[in-house]
Amino acid sequence: MRLGVISDTHGLLRPEVFHVLEHVDHILHAGDVGRPDVLIELAALAPVTAVYGNTDGAELHARLPQVAELELDGFAVVVTHGDQFGHPTPEVLHAAYPEAEIIVYGHTHKPLLELVDRTVTVMNPGGAGKARFGLAPSVGIMELEAGIPPRARLVPLVPAGPPPEE
Repeated sequence: MRLGVISDTHGLLRPEVFHVLEHVDHILHAGDVGRPDVLIELAALAPVTAVYGNTDGAELHARLPQVAELELDGFAVVVTHGDQFGHPTPEVLHAAYPEAEIIVYGHTHKPLLELVDRTVTVMNPGGAGKARFGLAPSVGIMELEAGIPPRARLVPLVPAGPPPEE
């Protein structure tokens, strides 16, 4: 199973997102969605599991949970924005969700991929919306296969432009 991992769109879905997430089986959105339409646009690519973030409005708070717990390809997955922990870290998240094998969060806009306690994969895909805090926009891709640890990578969102002139 191939997962697209995205967060902090803040209402902006860059064209590059559609290219990177084109062949995923499921999308995890870790909050600060911005516009409800963002989830509809992502759902055109694959089923979406999303949570609300601290900047999301009342409509998204009413429709989405703060934390989503699900099983994907035999892995216990937790998705949260992470703002309830102030400045979330992999260790704090692992302590809060000790049964999770994969934890996805957002909020900091800082891309992170870390192994905690040798078995728990923690990913912050970074902010996919407008560039903030001097950080380039990014998303994540995670490959799940029963019986082996998840394989994951962070993908910078680089605008497609004309080829360089020779």
